[in-house]
This record gives sequence, structure tokens and C-alpha cells, in this order.
Amino acid sequence: MQDGKLIFVSPRFAEGPTVGGAETLLKASARHARAMGFKVTFLTTCARDHFTWRNELESGARNIDGLDVHFFRVDEDRDIGAFLRVQDAISRRGIYSLEDEKTWLVNSVNSRALCDYLRREADNCDWIIIGPYLFGLSYFAARIRPAKTILAPCLHDEGFAYARSFREMFRDAAGIMFNSGPEMDLGQKLYGLPAEKCAVVGMGMDFFEAPPELFAEKHDFHEPYLIYSGRREAGKGIPLLLDYFSLFRQRQKTALKMVFTGSGRIDPPPGLEPHILDLGFVAEEKKRAAMAGAVAFCHPSVNESFGIVLLESWLARTPALVHARCAVNHDHCRKSNGGLWFASYPEFEEELLLLAGNRNLRDRMGRAGRDYVLREYDWKNIESKFCAALDQFAEKFYPPASLATQSSQR
Repeated sequence: MQDGKLIFVSPRFAEGPTVGGAETLLKASARHARAMGFKVTFLTTCARDHFTWRNELESGARNIDGLDVHFFRVDEDRDIGAFLRVQDAISRRGIYSLEDEKTWLVNSVNSRALCDYLRREADNCDWIIIGPYLFGLSYFAARIRPAKTILAPCLHDEGFAYARSFREMFRDAAGIMFNSGPEMDLGQKLYGLPAEKCAVVGMGMDFFEAPPELFAEKHDFHEPYLIYSGRREAGKGIPLLLDYFSLFRQRQKTALKMVFTGSGRIDPPPGLEPHILDLGFVAEEKKRAAMAGAVAFCHPSVNESFGIVLLESWLARTPALVHARCAVNHDHCRKSNGGLWFASYPEFEEELLLLAGNRNLRDRMGRAGRDYVLREYDWKNIESKFCAALDQFAEKFYPPASLATQSSQR
């Protein structure tokens, strides 16, 4: 048993604001673990772009906001053609062999330099916390010391989750820190995980206040609007949102606009572009102000493990519209009374009309959402869950003393 040392592993680490829920969660968890007294090292790659995975950052160790971060180069000899050929079959749960899976993982995002470092340091740490699950780097890093590995998987009900290699990775890990109850239910359903290996931890939220009139004043933008924030990708449901919003405008002859923040391309249907304000990637303060001034925040994704931007919209006192097929966001809305959920266009239209036309309802739902976040996602609450999860996993592998207890007693 070592002296409370944790190694975090994630494919990306941003010095400033981070686009990507998994990266945001791993970075925030590492920073708070350090603040709790753990010795923390963060291993990541030199890539910033999750499409190209080019080595854009300088390799080496740097201290970033008190965190010891080591950047390693992404392997540049991977066969992207072989990767893409298998990826399609895996993503749609088609027919593929175990050998195909290995080909896909080997040619996914990997860093032999990172894994070599982890192999040398694994005996000198207590836990290795790795996430998200679906990269070759995560898989091969988790194979180095499975008995010390805790996954922070950010698991979705998608084709990749059904690959046999990931079943093996989840089965062999010492513990799994899930972000929500529905995510844990999915993991247990897919992999048959025993309760003692599973814990719901999630991430604390940084509370803020954002005046609702600030965004309109600063941008001279006074029309009512729906907002989306985050990655603009097909996997996040952006094409569906654009189609639904375009049809809504056509049917209702409304002045309602759509505001986007975040990264990624937007391809609106014909005629919709003049009614979209695309702010791109903005500072946190600007994003929060935009959320606070919106009629509602819409999150059309069906695959979320936590829903960071949904919780942020509630901190801004803005009600939400989410896709009913997203178990995590649906669960948040049901527990908080801060959002509505739609499974079809008629439901989307009816609910958006209801929110757009009823200021009192919006205010009540926004307050209910904020109260839910303040109650459930205070960092002290999450830090307690984090330590309890380490205690739970340690009971099996390091009886009788636990790492978390030792750290909290310093």
C-alpha cells in the first residue's frame, strides 16, 4: 500500500476550458482529489482535436494549476484505414470477429510512450483511474495493472459498448466509478458487474449566478431563443434538433431563434440559417449568460452518462427539453422537475410551445432544476462519494485499511 497516490489517464487534457464531458470530468476529479490530499499525476496525450488526434501540444511534464500533468505523443503509425473499416461494423453492432476488435483497438488512439510510463510507475501508485472507456489507449492502459485500475467509463448504450474486449476490461478492473444511476444500470446489464465493483460518483458542479438580461444587452439580441451548448455532432443529436426547430418555425410562424455555443459544424436546413446565432466556443461566463437568457435549453442527445451542460443550464435557472430515449437526462428531469422530455416531433412542439408561452412555468422549472443541482452536485457531496468508492474498492483488494480513509485522516 502506497501513500495515497492516484494516476489519472485520459486521452485529452486542456489547460483552459475543455470541450468534452469525459475530459472535463476526469480533469475536475483529479484537481479535487489533489485538493483532498491525494498525490495526483495526470497522464494524457499531446492531442487536442478528437477528430484528427494530431500531436499539437509539446510532450513532457508540466505543472498546470497545481496538477502534475504528463503529455505523451499519440502513436503516428496507426493504420487509420483498418481502424475505420472495423469501426463501422462495431458502431452498428454488425458482424465482426475478436481479431477485428483487436485490429480496431490497436489502430485506435494509442500512446506507447504513455503506457510505458504507466508500466514503470504502476507499482508506485495506489489506484489508476482511466476514462473514457472507448479508446485503444484506455483499453491498453487498463490492461497494465487491472487490479489497481478504476474505470471512469462515461458509458453509453452504443455499438462500441458491446465489443467483447470492453466486457473483458470492465470485468477485470478493480472498480467502476459511474456518473449516474442509469449509467451504472447499463454497465451492470451489459457486463454482469457485481455490486461491490460499482459506485456512482459523478462530478461536482461549480455554482454560479448569471443575470438573465446580460446576454441580450451585450449582444443586442432581444428575440426569445432556444439554446444548445456542447459538441455539435450527429452523435449529440444536432441534425434532429435542427430538423425539429426548422419544422417548429415553419408550423408556428414564431419569432423564436436558436443559439448555439460549442465546437463543431452546423448544417441547418434551407431557410433556417438566418434564425441561428452561432457563438462557437466561448468562455464559461458568456456561455452561462447565454443559457440564463434562453427560453429553454435543449439537449437532443440519446447517449449521455452524466449531462454536464444540462446541469449547467439549471444552474442558470433555465428549464430543459431533453430526448426521452436518453436515460440519464430523462432521470435528471424526472428527479428535479426542471425539464420535459420528448420522444417525437409532436411532443417537442407541444412542450416548446408550453415553455415559450409561460414565463411562470419556466421560472418554476428553472428554480427546481437549480435546487436539484445544488442539492445533489455540491463538490463536498461528490468528494465524499469519491472517497467512499475508494474505500469500497479497497475493502476487496487492500483489507483492512483503506486508502481513502488514510488520506482523509491527514
